[in-house]
Amino acid sequence: MYPYPQSVTPAVRTHVDAHTAFVNDLSKSLFRSFQQMVELNIQLAQTMLEETTLASQRALTADRQTDILSAASARAQPATEKLRSYQQHIARVAADTQVDMARVTEQHVQNTARTARALADEVARTAAEETERGIRNQQETLRNISDPFAKSDGAIHARSGDGAAPPSQSSSTPPAQAGQAGQPNRQGGAAH
Repeated sequence: MYPYPQSVTPAVRTHVDAHTAFVNDLSKSLFRSFQQMVELNIQLAQTMLEETTLASQRALTADRQTDILSAASARAQPATEKLRSYQQHIARVAADTQVDMARVTEQHVQNTARTARALADEVARTAAEETERGIRNQQETLRNISDPFAKSDGAIHARSGDGAAPPSQSSSTPPAQAGQAGQPNRQGGAAH
């Protein structure tokens, strides 16, 4: 005997399905953004490595110090442009991610809210039914406790078959007085 039903109600299943679809689409959007960021970082690392390699080769093959400085300054401008382009790509990915997440949220929020309301209504209805059932059980238990002999008196009447009242004391003297009838009075004498 479990306090909760074993089966999953349709309202719970519908809400879980709607919520799962929302979380899945949101996760896909975030992972796409993460993948784009990783690709941008790899691309930037490759580009910077190539630029550094070219600058190093020019510096090593230069005959004069002025050639080394001119090779370094010639590579500084393209590297700055590539970093600026990288920042623009990051800003674009962030904006696209925000737009995509807003679209996913707009798609799923109405369905998820509707299923959540249906689930809350079902939980409230079920709770009211369980509360009513518990109150009836408590009332029945209290009736049984307050009048425990009502059922047993009915059973005695049914067994005797004559419908007569249950047997009472055989003597007309109450039991407390019957024990005192033959005993002497303690205040000085026999009973009258």
